[in-house]
Amino acid sequence: MRLLVKKLNENATVPQRQTPYSAGYDLCSAEDITAEAGKTVKVHTGISVELDGAKDVCLFIYARSSLAAKFGLAPANCVGVVDWDYRGEIIVALHNHSDKDYAIKTGDRVAQLVITNVLTPETQEVSELSETVRGEGGFGSTGKN
Repeated sequence: MRLLVKKLNENATVPQRQTPYSAGYDLCSAEDITAEAGKTVKVHTGISVELDGAKDVCLFIYARSSLAAKFGLAPANCVGVVDWDYRGEIIVALHNHSDKDYAIKTGDRVAQLVITNVLTPETQEVSELSETVRGEGGFGSTGKN
């Protein structure tokens, strides 16, 4: 499998993994833009991608832990999903949860792209599901928190 990357403008950066064991490929901004306090900004990466050699995969866009922990910047939809057949520009919607504006410069790493397998089972409507010890216990039903 190969991650094919098309640069859409001269400011685009090909996504890279920072170590041999990094799960994600860093996505970089292709523009200077400000993420205003308490608002969401759409950050253009200037790239489109294709996963060559596998169709049962998709790309997830996750926060960079340093931006989220230090500056309050994280994807607005928590995790972005890029379907296998999407060929448009990857744009990262970042929300600034802090009370300070944050300047993003061209080339800054703003998110990470993780490739994962997708399971697509057939759906079937049933009148009953199998029973388990947990049953219908939800939020906090297996412990204190």
